[in-house]
Amino acid sequence: MIRVLLVDDQALLRSGFRALLDIEDDIEVVAEAADGQEGLALAKKYLPDVALIDIQMPVIDGIETTRLIAADPDLTQVRVVILTNYGFDEYIFNALRAGATGFLVKDIVPEDLVHAVRVAARGDALLAPSITRQLISRYVTRPPDPLPGTALAELTNREREAVTLVAHGLSNDHIAERMGISPMTAKTHINRAMAKLHARDRAQVVVYAYESGLVTPGSS
Repeated sequence: MIRVLLVDDQALLRSGFRALLDIEDDIEVVAEAADGQEGLALAKKYLPDVALIDIQMPVIDGIETTRLIAADPDLTQVRVVILTNYGFDEYIFNALRAGATGFLVKDIVPEDLVHAVRVAARGDALLAPSITRQLISRYVTRPPDPLPGTALAELTNREREAVTLVAHGLSNDHIAERMGISPMTAKTHINRAMAKLHARDRAQVVVYAYESGLVTPGSS
């Protein structure tokens, strides 16, 4: 059973999302919160698999709530999906940097909402290649901010190659094809790189790859 926490200051949206999710046999909404502070407390209490968090809320906004969840060692299993009215923008980029798995626009169709919750629960990033390209072209324009030397230095050559391909938006199957290995081996390289970079998921791998200068916009 996938356990979901809803965090949004709009009660109508929360009730609508709850109604859509609770009818699924494998999903259960375990709690609702009206602001980030309450959401953080409920995350600690219920330990959900997925937290759907509004990006703009009173008390503590979605970005800071995401950062606090990502920094809490007791909440490592919680996958944060940001809710927004506006689509991809700099706030979303900052949320990904803070540790979000991805984002959803609030007018999402029911089938896509349910699918997104299942994808996030598996630990996969809700970042299509087109979104990855937007992230790169719009927001990774400043000089690289290198990761601590030990982080990148610990990556093997194959792990660096896998991270580079993740940053270009390739799936595990396509990464495996490019590297001449099996999809399972590709996944192993990615998971090991994530552990060494202290990345919660693929979304953070993308951000790290570009902000560290390992990959540059326009490269292929």
